[in-house]
Amino acid sequence: MSDEESYELLGFDNVLLPVGDLGEAVAFYERAGFAVGFRFDEAGIALLRVGTETPGILLRAEEELRHRTPPWPSPRIWLEVPDARAAARELAAAGIEPLDEIFQAATGWTVEIADPWGNILGFTDYTKRPALGRRA
Repeated sequence: MSDEESYELLGFDNVLLPVGDLGEAVAFYERAGFAVGFRFDEAGIALLRVGTETPGILLRAEEELRHRTPPWPSPRIWLEVPDARAAARELAAAGIEPLDEIFQAATGWTVEIADPWGNILGFTDYTKRPALGRRA
């Protein structure tokens, strides 16, 4: 690729997750602590806010997408939280069980959940390496 044809990656726009039912998905993610930025039912999409960043998680309704249960190979989206162990407790209190036990990562603790359509989200903290976190 020549210099004229090169491009630069500037950051994330949105992460799109396929879901089978927009209303059910929005209710699930609200229980998981996400705020809805907007919802456009006619187009089958809803945007979930992630922190103060403009990009978010875009839920997109897909016809005939059915629920599926773990385990399965899937990409994972991890989001930074101040305390993953506290997040795990709050998720459990909201009726959302983790995929496995909370585990240690290189930066701190992580807990993963799955929505009813098999999308996996992790909540990870930087308690072991706070200088790398957003609140350093």
